[in-house]
Amino acid sequence: MFLAKHHYAIELAKQGNVVYFLNPPQKDAVKNGVEIIESNVVESLYLINHSLSFSYKIKFKWIGFFHFLMKFHIKKIEATIGKKIDIVWSFDLGNYYPFKYFSSSSFKLFNPIDEPLNKAGIDSANSCQVIFSITREILEKYAHLNVPKHFLHHGLADEFINVETVAKIDDGKIRIGLSGNWVRTDIDTNCLLQIINENPTIIFEFWGSYQAKQSNIGGGTDKEVVQFITQLQQSKNVVLHGVVHPKQLAIEFQKMDGFLICYDILKDQSKGTNYHKVMEYLSTGKVIVSNNITTYSQLPNLIVMTKERDNNKQLPALFKKIIDNLEIYNSLKKMKIRQDFAHSNSYINKIKNIEKILS
Repeated sequence: MFLAKHHYAIELAKQGNVVYFLNPPQKDAVKNGVEIIESNVVESLYLINHSLSFSYKIKFKWIGFFHFLMKFHIKKIEATIGKKIDIVWSFDLGNYYPFKYFSSSSFKLFNPIDEPLNKAGIDSANSCQVIFSITREILEKYAHLNVPKHFLHHGLADEFINVETVAKIDDGKIRIGLSGNWVRTDIDTNCLLQIINENPTIIFEFWGSYQAKQSNIGGGTDKEVVQFITQLQQSKNVVLHGVVHPKQLAIEFQKMDGFLICYDILKDQSKGTNYHKVMEYLSTGKVIVSNNITTYSQLPNLIVMTKERDNNKQLPALFKKIIDNLEIYNSLKKMKIRQDFAHSNSYINKIKNIEKILS
């Protein structure tokens, strides 16, 4: 599953930049501690594999000493690259690679995509020169830093822009799509199951991991999660597709009549501020029914959402209202507005926007 950092790296390389993608440290030693290999994704994109000569656990007991050791490790990485690094673009929320230890000639760009949940997430921005993020709420957490801060929406991958045209399944059934990591513990499972049970004639199609071993972004395995997955598997109007390639996902999305998002904001890591999947749903033009998402609260033409911030009690009724008026919400005019917005947020356009801001 490619995340924003992967998409940005690929798009930067496509535009003719030489990109070095720093992988997490490996447990198994690599040659000289650092090795650079060509990726098989796109030309001019290189992967940096590296292993530490000291224990990772030091960070959690003696952060100062850990950073002292990382200073020399970062210098080793720069020496292995052997070229001047113009921009250090960091998504690091763990405060593993302090900006101050990279060459003073490099421009430092901090790009928190996820919510910084602890002091390490805040300290990761120290010594950066600009901050970009996908929510204003995240940017506010770095208000103490005297550097420019800019909001940018999530990006849309190429797979969801140049999509193969497919015919919708002509069986008279309404199909609602949902994608994500279904072993996450912040899904409002009660509300979601209520909607599924109250709409037995609608087919709900799920894409994404529904077993912890299928996910590369974590998830829960407690009884509630297991029970939720079991109930989905037993529901006659639910289809669990599992994990599929993004290109195939984009094709399958074209067959949907709409999409549903149902998180418990009180448990949600991002607190209902923004979700990457929204941009992918919007690319189809089809209506999205969702819990409250602050980033889209001023964009009523894009998402139909509940007004309440602390619960989803109105979501089942709202979903029913949209389904009963699907032709209105999926009019050609409304669909074009959604698609145009999504396409304007392609990763190449995101990079152009960033270049414009930096210039």
